[in-house]
Amino acid sequence: MTDDYKDRIGNLIRDARKHRGLTQHQLAELLATSQSAINRIEKGHQNLSLEMLARIGAALDSEIVAVGAGPVHLRVTGPTRLSGSIEVKTSKNAGVALLCASLLNRGRTTLRKVARIEEVNRLLEVLGSLGVQTRWLNSDNDLEIIPPRELDLDRIDVDAARRTRSVIMFLGPLMHRADIFELPYAGGCNLGTRTVEPHMAALRPFGLEVKASEGSYHAQVNRAVEPGRPIVLTERGDTVTENALMAAALHPGTTIIRNASSNYMVQDLCFFLRRLGVGVEGIGTTTLEVTGVAEIDVDVDYAPSEDPIEAMSLLAAAIVTSSEITIQRVPIEFLEIELALLEEMGFCYTRSTEYVANNGHTRLVDLTTKPSTLHAPLDKIHPMPFPGLNIDNLPFFAVIAAVAEGQTLLHDWVYENRAIYLVELNKLGGNVKLLDPHRVMIEGPTHWSGAEIVCPPALRPAVVILLAMLASKGTSVLRSTYVIHRGYEDLAERLNQLGANIEPFRDI
Repeated sequence: MTDDYKDRIGNLIRDARKHRGLTQHQLAELLATSQSAINRIEKGHQNLSLEMLARIGAALDSEIVAVGAGPVHLRVTGPTRLSGSIEVKTSKNAGVALLCASLLNRGRTTLRKVARIEEVNRLLEVLGSLGVQTRWLNSDNDLEIIPPRELDLDRIDVDAARRTRSVIMFLGPLMHRADIFELPYAGGCNLGTRTVEPHMAALRPFGLEVKASEGSYHAQVNRAVEPGRPIVLTERGDTVTENALMAAALHPGTTIIRNASSNYMVQDLCFFLRRLGVGVEGIGTTTLEVTGVAEIDVDVDYAPSEDPIEAMSLLAAAIVTSSEITIQRVPIEFLEIELALLEEMGFCYTRSTEYVANNGHTRLVDLTTKPSTLHAPLDKIHPMPFPGLNIDNLPFFAVIAAVAEGQTLLHDWVYENRAIYLVELNKLGGNVKLLDPHRVMIEGPTHWSGAEIVCPPALRPAVVILLAMLASKGTSVLRSTYVIHRGYEDLAERLNQLGANIEPFRDI
């Protein structure tokens, strides 16, 4: 019986290693052991201590082989006063788009400082199951991607694909690789019904027809169909625009995309496509002109820009805890509306002169926050497509409004259910009234006190609750925080470096 368990554990470790695109030698190097020891472990011929199991789980970033497997919870002791400086990490949404776009390239793609988050891990598992070799090159999170000559679409990792909504962005690249293929239904955040029809409308002019049944998208490509006129997107969505861009990249000739998103991750994808030899004009506007090529086979090196949503998260952390911190590498062009609104509310800060991100285009600054007395804005706060207030930044204004004097109305018109999760702030002492599925009224200032809350299934509201816990008196517990790991790398640990007291734990 013991040997049987060793075999099963060895198989789990081998599978997790292959999902990460690591050789036995590379895993051995990460664990400071020998390749022969890894070989014995995977064959079930090696006794394993709990410490070694924990180290293997950490090296493979795998819950499957983690000790005490089960949901990770966070214990927060407050109130907190933050201090010091912190760098904004690269964009999660750009990272996942570029991973999908790497399928356009038959050569080697190297992406610099990729956000090492669960959403990326799931996509790497999907890519690995298709035969794509991926490996982390160093501690800076540089990632190498080498595709096979032919993708094995029949072996797609269904479980991993269903745990990410980003897999829908495989439609644009894969239509150039196969005439018929299937993709599992996408998952991700629970934000209400997100129709895929805008994606279908954007890709149909390229000959892609998709039927949804039995938990999969069944895709078929008619190569005789080509765009005869500009593609007009019915929704100025980020992922819809990215799918259209990737379809156009390998379509020889010129494609015009109107009502395109000009958001940060779309711009990064456009800059990346240029590196691949694709012509893209109109970057930063709502009309993109793409001059595609018949084949892409180049070795390319690209550094996605910093994440404006993480920058907003850190701003909110400083505001709610009334702290002075310096947030470095802030992509200012994607936060100007948010900062202008915060200034109207009484927020004080200083900023450095601008400098350029490693992608050679995006404007960055360093911001130093000042403890400020805030008041509610005169008008409601609502998001708009770029260059308006970012849709993903709206939830952070819930916790900011909660520390401001007066009443603030938030209108989250994009998602049916996301506003509902913001009423969880009431458990920490907030005064948040749900007016309907899209609108909440928040009255401040708030005297926060600790509580135990189950993490909501939507990424940004989950982080908003964590930030409120930083300001709460006493001990708070946020349970089952996987959704945060989907979008943030080491958020708790990085907040701790600024002076927070957040302890990850599992139930025994």
